[in-house]
Amino acid sequence: FNANDASGAGGLGADQLTVACVGAHPLGVVTGVYIRDSAEIFDFMAIDEDAVAEQARVVLEDSSVQVFKVGFCGNPETLSVVAQTCSDYAQVPVVAYMPNLSWWDEEQADAYQDAFLELMLPQTTVLVGNHSTLWRWLLPDWSNSKSPGPRDLARAASEKGVPYVLVTGIVQADQHIENALATPMTVLATERFEHIDAVFSGAGDTLSAALAALLAAGTDLEAASLEALNYLDHCLDSGFRPGMGHVVPDRLFWAHGEDEDDSTEV
Repeated sequence: FNANDASGAGGLGADQLTVACVGAHPLGVVTGVYIRDSAEIFDFMAIDEDAVAEQARVVLEDSSVQVFKVGFCGNPETLSVVAQTCSDYAQVPVVAYMPNLSWWDEEQADAYQDAFLELMLPQTTVLVGNHSTLWRWLLPDWSNSKSPGPRDLARAASEKGVPYVLVTGIVQADQHIENALATPMTVLATERFEHIDAVFSGAGDTLSAALAALLAAGTDLEAASLEALNYLDHCLDSGFRPGMGHVVPDRLFWAHGEDEDDSTEV
């Protein structure tokens, strides 16, 4: 479940490309449409929640689904449909991604995040999000002088029923970026990467889709998290700028030949 992004930076198209690259078959349900380019999101157009429900119903009656990946659903009504669908297939793990909604009207963003807390998190197996986004959302009243760690965020998510949180973008003093898979009790896995001096669009969708695909293929959660993070790091390292805005992860980095000139021949 995700919105369409015509820029190709994130959204459903990026999910489908990522899932296919990692080795699974994507079944994409459109939840809405971003109006955006590679630099910014201008608006969002929701799809009627009944249309979302029907897309999901038909494909689920036809195919055996191994994992649900939930991206941006646009409004509480659609979130309710998605959450109910996941509840109806309670044996299927759910990877849910919370994007940065700073582009959106504050009232709409707050209503969406409140609905996600109440409706989606009780169905979620792994919550994925950037450290700063999860901090503002899950711990808005945090007063400690030290920023919350992965276990703090996992503890807040667990209050709504989430067993695992994959936290990305934790900035370290040495300018490396740390990422951690955590529960309220422990940090299960960590991966550190060098900071890339660029602004990316679509990193979170790429990571969460890769994780979902790896879980669908039967990889255990800790190994899948590390492999998905390494896939994302390669995508970012090979990122490109298709327009005049942000850098987009290159999900097909692995398909390029060593000789760039050869790879452009038809």
